[in-house]
Amino acid sequence: MKLLHRFKDKKGYTLLELLVVIAIIAIIATVGLVSFNGTQKKARDTRRRGDLRTIANALEQYYAVCGSVYPTPPGGVATAIYTTISCPNPATTIMTTVPKDPTGSSYTCTGCSATTYQIGTAGWEAEPTPYPSFTNQQ
Repeated sequence: MKLLHRFKDKKGYTLLELLVVIAIIAIIATVGLVSFNGTQKKARDTRRRGDLRTIANALEQYYAVCGSVYPTPPGGVATAIYTTISCPNPATTIMTTVPKDPTGSSYTCTGCSATTYQIGTAGWEAEPTPYPSFTNQQ
């Protein structure tokens, strides 16, 4: 009898209490991690949209400054993208470095020619289809 009394006097947590607390912490961490991943995808898509808008604005500025034509990207018109946007005559640099997709790939320009362009990316993560792209304003 004295042996049981000695264990009752000890203060501490039972194994069940510790397991319940660990399970609650794991559930909260999982919910936070899932929410964080979704937020990261939306942030990358927001950056993509901003980058594409910036490139489109640079192309429109090129059109206005360089004789009412759009620059032809290096590598042809299929899916090439610009590395820099500069006008040869008058010698003007409009965009020294064209931004890259947040995942490291380049943005694409389909059907780009002196009269038209359509820039976009295949990297959209949280955006609904159809994926946003930017086309010429002229």
